Amino acid sequence: MTLWFVFALMTAAAMFAVLLPLGLRGRSHVAGTETAVYKDQLAEIDRDAAASLIGAAEAEAARVEISRRLLAASDRERGPPAQPSGRPRRAAAVLALLGLPALAIAVYLPLGSPRLPDFPLAARMAAPNEAQPVERLVAQVEQHLQEKPTDARGWSVLAPVLAKLGRYDDAVRAYRNAITYGGENADWHADLGEMLVAAAGGVITDEAKAEFDRALALDANETKAGYFRGAAAEQDGRKEDAAAIWRGMLDKAPPDAPWRSFVQAALARVGGAVAPALSDGTMAAAKDMSEGDRATMIRGMVERLATRLKQNGDDVDGWLRLVRAYVVMGDREKAKEAVADARQAVANDAERLKQLNEGLRNIGLDG
Repeated sequence: MTLWFVFALMTAAAMFAVLLPLGLRGRSHVAGTETAVYKDQLAEIDRDAAASLIGAAEAEAARVEISRRLLAASDRERGPPAQPSGRPRRAAAVLALLGLPALAIAVYLPLGSPRLPDFPLAARMAAPNEAQPVERLVAQVEQHLQEKPTDARGWSVLAPVLAKLGRYDDAVRAYRNAITYGGENADWHADLGEMLVAAAGGVITDEAKAEFDRALALDANETKAGYFRGAAAEQDGRKEDAAAIWRGMLDKAPPDAPWRSFVQAALARVGGAVAPALSDGTMAAAKDMSEGDRATMIRGMVERLATRLKQNGDDVDGWLRLVRAYVVMGDREKAKEAVADARQAVANDAERLKQLNEGLRNIGLDG
């Protein structure tokens, strides 16, 4: 209510400032009458002096006083012009009374309201104002967090922005604060571990490993932590352990997991083998097989896929699965042959060729 009372006072003051000049009567006529009277008095003094009715000294003194009054009246006559009267003035008054409040309300209602809640910090960071540079927005959020350092959500929103700006040490601090004030969270621990790796120039330190272990303890299926634990084993020279970790992730992952090809490439890097995502049923059957039987089954699946594509080469997704399978198996030559066959098969279809090339870029085979 206080805010609306202030608004009402401001509106009344604005209306008074507009209406006051409209209420002033013109003074031209009054001032003109006053100067005429003083001029008549001067003429009368001249007549009285000529008739010796008053002395020369008294006449001169009277002339000085009346002249002074005449000058003052003349100054008033040259003052503000007379205001309009009658209908135009009344129309202007009505316009001020009704138009000013209406205009103020029309402008205020779409732009703001005292009852609107605060705009969430997460939403402000997710859709920053393009008129302001990211660094300025980050500075504003940092100022907010200095005033409210226990805002765990604010720290978690700020941290990835700092990471994108290359401020890895600050991102580490932000994730630590998010965990401190927001509680244990598998995603935050995994993200903190990733920032520690970035701050260390790509080296997976013991401190980073501890964060990945905490993330996996909270969520055994945390993808980022699982991948980095495999990368840590590879970094330490334990390629078999790395392959086991990544193979376990792929065995549990759905066929359309967006990170599957990334982990498959990492597995191929350490010499591992895994079935390509061809069929849910065959993937499930392969879980209980020995390594040798699984490899045999994989090759059989790949050969059958290659045979089918030679008969029907319009299946772009099939070609991409075949190429990815050869990459995972470490057979780069066959992967290149499959790429050449695929491009030849869809050469007459621009849309399929574009889809194929985009898929090959995702796999890492641009040529």
